[in-house]
Amino acid sequence: MTSSAFCPPNRVLMGPGPSDVPASVLRALAAPTIGHLDPAFLELMDEVGQMLRDVLGTDNRLTLPMSGTGSLGMETCLVNLIEPGDRVLVGVNGVFGTRMVEVAKRAGAEVTAVEADWGTAFDEAQFVKAAAGRQFKLLCVVHAETSTGVLQPLTPIADAADQVGAMLLVDAVTSLAGVPIEADEHRVDALYSGTQKCLSCPPGLAPVTFSERAESVLSSRSKPVQSWYADLNLIRNYWGSARAYHHTAPINMMYALHEALRLCVEEGLDERYARHALHGRALVAGLQAMDLQPRVEEAIRLPQLTTVAVPDGIDDAKVRQHLLQTYGLEIGGGLGPMKGTTWRIGLMGASATRRHVMLCLTALADALRAQGRQVADPVSAASDAY
Repeated sequence: MTSSAFCPPNRVLMGPGPSDVPASVLRALAAPTIGHLDPAFLELMDEVGQMLRDVLGTDNRLTLPMSGTGSLGMETCLVNLIEPGDRVLVGVNGVFGTRMVEVAKRAGAEVTAVEADWGTAFDEAQFVKAAAGRQFKLLCVVHAETSTGVLQPLTPIADAADQVGAMLLVDAVTSLAGVPIEADEHRVDALYSGTQKCLSCPPGLAPVTFSERAESVLSSRSKPVQSWYADLNLIRNYWGSARAYHHTAPINMMYALHEALRLCVEEGLDERYARHALHGRALVAGLQAMDLQPRVEEAIRLPQLTTVAVPDGIDDAKVRQHLLQTYGLEIGGGLGPMKGTTWRIGLMGASATRRHVMLCLTALADALRAQGRQVADPVSAASDAY
């Protein structure tokens, strides 16, 4: 029995990821596959590594994309730096801090979770107080919490890490190429991200970077990394001058990442950050015109991922279904304690345009009116923001 070729529907992606993928990135995926040790591919690897350093704001030698999604990036950073019995501090103010706790525990760490309300950011004192005078190997925090829409300031967290003797590990899955990271300036020792958010590349690779201090810890482990696949002691030999085989790289995904990074650098980082900020402000202006309230205060609100409270009497799932069926538009629902009460609207990478903002606001107004709610026209308010 044979089946017909799969033809995916044409969607406008404005959820928490993936984002819309530019045509040139899709074309890169379709380029001829070559070997993962082909000289041309090895040259592409070098270019990818350098562009990642540029976008991350780092000179770290160990900077590369892992063959897997952002969750593998999380695993990679934690299992390479943790040995059984190590003390680890993890900030938990959303889903992805919770995941770091779980992965760190599985790696054998003694984990202290520092909890804050969902929709809020951490300050230095919260981590220092939780440390209670003890020294820690790692302090882990989410820079852009995808489940809540919070942008975590990194300077106070780096200061807290210094006070407790810890290396700083950062989840930058949603922040990479959407807001400044400046990993070296913020004294970040290890960082992981993903390709499907503000880079507007399909999911499948996880950029990571390790500082010299983190590399030294990696090299001096007393026990092997628990995951052979994620062992950077092995993988860096493929990305370094030895080009030692470890696993077959996802070759065509590397083409796509190269093109996505090229577009990012071509646009200019400052211009890209300003674009995300502009469209984020316009979206919020239109939402507020419809009396829809952001879940995060402006000072710590992500421009590329806005969480908004679902009004009383409105069925969250029906609104999202209306957007998908009527407009081919995807937005996200809430997670954890925000499930059913929150929409997550993404303006990431190629999805951060005026067209996306206006379509989303118009479609959302229509979906609310379909449930009997009277709303003002959001387009004028968004236009004023522009």
